[in-house]
Amino acid sequence: MKQYIAYYRVSTKKQGASGLGLEAQKFTASNFLKEGDRIVKEFIEIESGKSNQRVQLDEAIKYARNNKLTLLVAKLDRLSRNVSFIFTLRDSGVDFVCADIPDANTLTIGIFATIAQHEREIISRRTKDALKAKKAKGYKLGSPQNLTDYSRNQAHRVKTENVITDEQWKTAL
Repeated sequence: MKQYIAYYRVSTKKQGASGLGLEAQKFTASNFLKEGDRIVKEFIEIESGKSNQRVQLDEAIKYARNNKLTLLVAKLDRLSRNVSFIFTLRDSGVDFVCADIPDANTLTIGIFATIAQHEREIISRRTKDALKAKKAKGYKLGSPQNLTDYSRNQAHRVKTENVITDEQWKTAL
């Protein structure tokens, strides 16, 4: 009988609201469990895999370390799309397993982590290219229709109140 800490992550609020990505991850994780195994605690996060500063992930890792439990993720890219983060976690002494590659070793984790990072870079480039193409066609990016007069005034007030002079920067540094 083995006990796990489950970590589930989706990248956008829309994915979080639909619940489909989270349900798929929970399904994959539960199918991974053998008879007698159980998930002790679940951590859910709605955050980009690009960022390694994730509150729920930090809590899950801390909980796993403190309770000597294994961190369970449905897929490696749900944990991170950053090779160095994956290897730092592996070297930290926290056991983790990916439900979709349960027999992974250092080599296979390295390969899959590199693929996940490459995938992240491709997604980023594709998004930037698409936005650049839209902008070139005259499309205004952002959502000015959501910006009320009150919000505009607040932003202007905060901006002018928080102006730091060159002299203040010099003394701060």
